[in-house]
Amino acid sequence: IQKLCDRVASSTLLDDRRDAVRALKSLSKKYRLEVGIQAMEHLIHVLQTDRSDSEIIGYALDTLYNVISNDLEEEEQEENSAKQVDDLGSQFTEIFIKQQENVTLLLTLVEEFDFHVRWPGVKLLTSLLKQQGPQVQQIILVSPMGVSRLMDLLADSREVIRNDGVLLLQQLTKSNAAIQKIVAFENAFERLLDIITEEGNSDGGIVVEDCLLLLQNLLKNNNSNQNFFKEGSYIQRMKPWFEVGDDNCGWSAQKVTNLHLMLQLVRVLVSPTNPPGATSSCQKAMFHCGLLQQLCTILMATGVPADILTETINTVSEVIRGCQTNQDYFASVNAPSNPPRPAIVVLLMSMVNERQPFVLRCAVLYCFQCFLYKNQKGQGEIVSTLLPSTIDATGNSVSAGQLLCGGLFSTDSLSNWCAAVALAHALQENATLKEQLLRVQLATSIGNPPVSLLQQCTNILSQGSKVQTRVGLLMLLCTWLSNCSIAVTHFLHNPANVPFLTGQIAENLGEEEQLVQGLCALLLGISIYYNDNSLENYRKEKLKQLIEKRIGRENFIEKLGFISKHELYSRAAQKPQPSFLSPDQMMFDHEFTKLVKELEGVISKAIYKSSEEDKKEEEVKKTLEQHDNIVTHYKKVIREQDQELEELKQRINTLTSQNEQLQATVTQQVSQIQQHKDQYNLLKVQLGKDSQHHNSHGDTFQMNGIQTEEVSKLKEELEEWKNKNELLQGQLKEKDSVIEKLNSSQLEMGTTEQSSQTSKLGGLEHSNELQKELEMLRSQIQLQSVEISKLQMENQKLQVLNTTADPMLGDSGAMAATSSELEGRLEQEIKELKSQVKALSEEKESLKQHLDSSSSTVAILQDEKSKLQREVAESKKEQDDLLVLLADQDQKISALKIKLKDLGVPVEDEDDTESGDQGDEDEDGDEEEQD
Repeated sequence: IQKLCDRVASSTLLDDRRDAVRALKSLSKKYRLEVGIQAMEHLIHVLQTDRSDSEIIGYALDTLYNVISNDLEEEEQEENSAKQVDDLGSQFTEIFIKQQENVTLLLTLVEEFDFHVRWPGVKLLTSLLKQQGPQVQQIILVSPMGVSRLMDLLADSREVIRNDGVLLLQQLTKSNAAIQKIVAFENAFERLLDIITEEGNSDGGIVVEDCLLLLQNLLKNNNSNQNFFKEGSYIQRMKPWFEVGDDNCGWSAQKVTNLHLMLQLVRVLVSPTNPPGATSSCQKAMFHCGLLQQLCTILMATGVPADILTETINTVSEVIRGCQTNQDYFASVNAPSNPPRPAIVVLLMSMVNERQPFVLRCAVLYCFQCFLYKNQKGQGEIVSTLLPSTIDATGNSVSAGQLLCGGLFSTDSLSNWCAAVALAHALQENATLKEQLLRVQLATSIGNPPVSLLQQCTNILSQGSKVQTRVGLLMLLCTWLSNCSIAVTHFLHNPANVPFLTGQIAENLGEEEQLVQGLCALLLGISIYYNDNSLENYRKEKLKQLIEKRIGRENFIEKLGFISKHELYSRAAQKPQPSFLSPDQMMFDHEFTKLVKELEGVISKAIYKSSEEDKKEEEVKKTLEQHDNIVTHYKKVIREQDQELEELKQRINTLTSQNEQLQATVTQQVSQIQQHKDQYNLLKVQLGKDSQHHNSHGDTFQMNGIQTEEVSKLKEELEEWKNKNELLQGQLKEKDSVIEKLNSSQLEMGTTEQSSQTSKLGGLEHSNELQKELEMLRSQIQLQSVEISKLQMENQKLQVLNTTADPMLGDSGAMAATSSELEGRLEQEIKELKSQVKALSEEKESLKQHLDSSSSTVAILQDEKSKLQREVAESKKEQDDLLVLLADQDQKISALKIKLKDLGVPVEDEDDTESGDQGDEDEDGDEEEQD
């Protein structure tokens, strides 16, 4: 090994170094310690320097993996040396990660696509995380894009790398919320769910198991990721996992494992330890997407393995816990039997059946507890099956209440305990049901009168049954009597109950009986605290005196404290699910532990209180009750007033709407009346005019006089229009001359420069457009002149009619008719003339605008012309200057040549050189032709 290390360190040839690393790799499995101590530094140096050669990098990574990993050694070593192996792996890992650059170097190597580099790199990083997880996690978290690089492994097309990438991420996300969040936001949920779907959901192999374990790491106790999972609609993608067919025989071990993990993943999202808001939103999503319905089908299916059925019951329990819609749906689920029975009844049948597995019975109890949690409707339905009015007389169907009673009084102590706890949950925080349950009567044997359920429970207690049965019954009685003074009165009414309790508490029994003594003390304390003093023999003060004489206060408090000090009590207080290793440990219920915490201190205070303090308390209670009564009275009054106010508001709203409708109708009627008045006035005026026509002929003559005045006005307007027409024609002629001048100037400009042709063409086009518009205007003016001539003709006709009006004065009716006709015609003609005047004025304005635009274009063209002329002049000047310069240079060159000749230097003339060049070219051409 030492020689090989020297070769790796000192060889200049890459092949030699590669061979040495390969040899170290082969030795690293057997001589792990020696290779790790001597070669680790050299191998890290190879990773840093020989990045270009993937083969040597792969060998180096494999060697480091063999040195650091414990997987290979654990298979070979015995159990006694396993601890030593773990220490060796963690020590080498500590040496490797002491330099953080080594881990960042490994991250860059994992980015390489080459299989021989990437795969050993992934395995080595996984091994480092297994040995020193928190330290390596911190280094990866600090390194830039560290987690993102590793996420790319899930997208690798090679399944080996992808699957090992999942294992790497499992180790990376263990107990690190920051990394869990980064991985989740790097689209991990989408990729993992895609892999699970590709592999065949629950029918998939171990890859599905690894993906599910990684999903659990990401979601468990991570509220941010759970919320992201829910909002990303990933809960809906879980539904196909639980689509189990009719043929459920022959499940593989892998399928059972996969389905078990899938159910656990659902439970992670709806765990009672999560924040209530997050849990309820996930529960609603599971109901709406049909996941709960799918789980219920597995619950009622046949041939499902027992452990899967148990986990499904637990999962359904937490999906419905505290969610009213889910609880209502679960109540409506029926088992596929003939006749169909409710799922709750079928589950309770298995709970009270002692032949069923213990774990399954615990799961059913948990399901029943979750169904009743914060579900007063469900509690009422369960209790109603026990009441005399609702019991089925035929006895064909078994109800939940009957099953609970059967379990309560069966010979199996576990059934007694489960039924007692289940019934206690039906009464939890529900005073009305506690009172209703007092009505339940049980037929003990033929010929004997029925006994109340409360009495039967106390009878079984006094018979000295098993500890588990007595603990269950005492828990039921404590829950029943707490916060229900009527139930306390019923309990105390039986004269045997109080002596039994005091006797149980006073005795000095073994450790097993201490728990029963504590619960008896709690029950007696509840009987004192919630006592309304309605029974003279069992008033609060008398019961306290009895405790003082028979037991002693200190002894009573000590016995009461046995409950909370018990080991099984603290275990049950941790979580709602009843999880017991064996049936013997099944003693306490989670909800009951809350009740004990609430009442323990209160009862101990109540025991030590004197009669005066009790009286004061009673007075305070009475005053509080009176105060509450007053408050409730005022609340009722306020409610009534609120109702009256709402009714009055509604009335006001209806009245205002009616008032608005009436006002609208009034305004309509007023407008109609006004219209009628106007029509009436018009009719009056018309009637007056007619009477004037009939009475006098002078009026008609006046009308004719009015007509002559209007005709004279029309003549004046016609003359004005003629003058305007002549003016417009003169302006048009002037503009024609201007446009002709423009055309001639544009033609002259066209000869100067080619660059100005485009602008002139635009000007010509513009002038052509102007000419077209002018022709249009001329045609319009001609049309107007025709109309003017028509008007003149009509004017002449009117004059003729005016002259002929005198002989027709005799006939007044005919004259009136002709005058009315003339009035109508004149009005129409006046309107037509006014419209023509408007049209002409608009045309005049448009002509002015065209003239302005044409004048502006002329000015622009003239400016361009002047610019071009300046440029031509400047270019001419520059050419003259250049010619002068060339002439000067020629003179200087000739003078220099003369000087050179004088000095005796041979100088060739330009003409000679040119002729020589031409000769050479001719010779070359001749040679080419010969070739």
